[in-house]
Formats: sequence, structure tokens, C-alpha cells
Amino acid sequence: LQNVRIDPSSISFQMWKDIPVPFYLSVNFFEVLNPKQILQGQKPVLRQRGPYVYREYRYKTNITFHDNDTVSYLEYRHLFFQPDLSNGTEDEYIVVPNILMMGAAVMVEKLPNFVKLLLSGALASLKQEAFMNRTVGEIMWGYNDPLIDAINLIVPGLLPFKGKFGLFMDFNNSNSGLFTVNSGMKDISQVHMVESWNGLKNVSYWRSSQCNMINGTAGEMWPPFMSPTSLEFYSPDACRSMTLVYEQSGQFKGVPTYRFVAPKTLFANGTDYPPNEGFCPCMQSGIQNVSTCRHNAPMFISHPHFYNADPSLVNAVEGLHPSKEQHGLFLDVHPMTGIPMNCSIKLQLNLYIKHVSGIIQTERIKPVVLPLLWFAESGSMEGPVLQQFYTNLVVLPSVLDYVQYILLGLSVPLIISAAVLMAMSK
Repeated sequence: LQNVRIDPSSISFQMWKDIPVPFYLSVNFFEVLNPKQILQGQKPVLRQRGPYVYREYRYKTNITFHDNDTVSYLEYRHLFFQPDLSNGTEDEYIVVPNILMMGAAVMVEKLPNFVKLLLSGALASLKQEAFMNRTVGEIMWGYNDPLIDAINLIVPGLLPFKGKFGLFMDFNNSNSGLFTVNSGMKDISQVHMVESWNGLKNVSYWRSSQCNMINGTAGEMWPPFMSPTSLEFYSPDACRSMTLVYEQSGQFKGVPTYRFVAPKTLFANGTDYPPNEGFCPCMQSGIQNVSTCRHNAPMFISHPHFYNADPSLVNAVEGLHPSKEQHGLFLDVHPMTGIPMNCSIKLQLNLYIKHVSGIIQTERIKPVVLPLLWFAESGSMEGPVLQQFYTNLVVLPSVLDYVQYILLGLSVPLIISAAVLMAMSK
């Protein structure tokens, strides 16, 4: 118990502070093969490109212990491209939706017609089209686009940024918010459980108190002595808490594990799974509308290739092949310590596109939830880290348990003998 608390003297503290497990971010893009046909109302045809792999380093700063048995911290992520592990380079060009233009079109759909005409005129003068040909690096880390200033001028406040735009701009060299978690010093069953995030006990993105709750841990470790039922964690990237369910017991390099996976209800709509009604407005099951926490942009998250989603989402585009082996997420956790041994968290980012009256650049696009990319954050114990974990937190406790068992076995007869002698002496 002492060795899994968040305490500088515990064995697991350094592992928690500077995660020694090598993490990798793998990004797969969906290239649009028929942009001109989509503008005429045809089904999108996609081809997966990648993966583009990045080594991910994580470390915690501003670690502050509080009197109420909690500790707060910021965790930073730094990403470095790995050419030898990637299928392609960051300089490769890929045809994808013009995310800013198509997103802004849907966002202004209900505004007065003159606003849409102004936007359409600005798009024309800037020679903006519904699809763009950009490099992987530009899409990931940002590119300068005069459209940003034009949108901010026509509809002030519509976009929360200026200058550059990139899907992963806020992901690299940044933190995921101020977490305050239980240290487990008094109650080990609460160790790593989130007390607040950015000072909040609940978020305000969703329409029900249940959906706004911050539950579970920060997704790195869990309390020890886990039961084979479920685990929870709060994901700032998904703006919500997630519950994974127990699937099976197994082993990872000799260490016993529980495998937890996403239930089919994770991204189900409110009709199929009423507790998710608070995440609506919903479309088909298998996608979650995250516009409320993404500046009202028409963005949806899902499993890659719409795995575990309504078949209509898969059938609306060509080029998707969902499978559990490639697209299902999982966590393999050592149940005694609550420390993950092997994990792969996978999510897909999708953009809702459609024809918008008054914006001629959207032409005759039929409404579709179009996959942009999917990514996996993966890591596993290996090398000296695994050996240290195995020795200090698996083998040693087992040996101590065995010694205690032997001592107990020896002490019981001695206690009985002493009691008999005391009775005889009386």
C-alpha cells in the first residue's frame, strides 16, 4: 500500500511523476480521392494514409501536495516525429476537407442570409475551396490562412484563435489542464481519483449533471486491488469521463492483468442508451457530438473506422473497414497495483459537412459525417522499467505475503500451546 501511494517515498512515485513507459502517438489520415464528385452529391471515397508516428514524452510539473490528502499537477506532452516507424513523411501532401471553411459554413447556417453571402464572397475572393491539398505537417501543426482573419472580421468570436490553424496545435508542448487527485495517504481506495480539473468538480459542456461529472482517475493509474468490473477516467481531449468494462484476465510478460475495453454504449446516442441523452444533440449511435467543447465546430469523435457504430455511418463513405483487432481500444492493468502494463487508446476525429444555402462553395454536398483522421496513443512496460516493477511491486509483495503466511502458520500452534499451558497452570 505504501508503494502505490502518491508519495515521494513510494516506489511508484517516480513512475507517476515522469512516466518512463515509451508512449507513441500514431496518426492515420483519410485522404479524399473524389473531391469534385462529392461537390456534385456523390459518396466520398477515402483512402487511409499513414501511420505517422511520434514519440511522446510526458512529465509532471507544479506538483503541489495539499493538507487534505490531495496533490495537484500539470502534465506536459512533447511529440517527436519518428521517420523509421512511420509510413510516410510530414512533407507528404494529402487532400482533405477545408476544415475551416466547411466548419464555418455549418456554424453560420442559421445566421442571417447577408452574413452567409459575406462569407461566401470572402471565400471566393480568397480562392477558398471545399477541399484542400496540404502537407501532413501543416494539417497537424498548423498553417497560415487568410481565411482566419476574414471569418473573425465577418463573424467576430466565431473562431477562438488567430493566425495559424492545425488539428494538433494544442496537443504538442502543452498540458492537459490542472489536475488535483487524491494521494491515497489516508484512504488507498481513493488514490489517483480526480478531485478537480482546472478547479472544477464538474464540467459544463453537456446537458445533464451525470454527463458533466468528472469521474475516475486521470487515466494513468488506478487504485490497487481492482475488481473485474469496470474502470473510469476523465479525458480532457474528449471533454468527458469514460467508463471501460472488464473483458478478460490475461498476462503481459508474466505479469497478471485485467483487460478493459470500451462498451458498445460508450458513444451510443440517447435513443439507444438513455444515460447518453445528455451528450446530445445526437445523430446515429457510434459518434459523439463534441461541438460544445470545440468552439461549436461541427466535430464528432468515434472509434476508428466507425467501429461499434451504426452501419449507416460506414456505408455513407467508401474505404472504411472497421475491426476490433485494429480499431478497438484497450487497457491491460495489473489488478493488485492498478498500474497499466499495456494500453492503446484510439479515437477518430470526424467533420460534419453539407450543402449550406447561401454559401456557393458547398455546392451540392450531401450531409455526411466525414472521417478526417484517427489516432492511437499506445504504451507498454518494457526493459528495466518492467524489471523494476516486477521485482518491487509483484514478486516482493508475493514473497512478503508468503513469509507472513509461514509466520502465521508457526505462530498459531505457539499461541495454542501457550493457552493450554496457561489453562493447566490454573
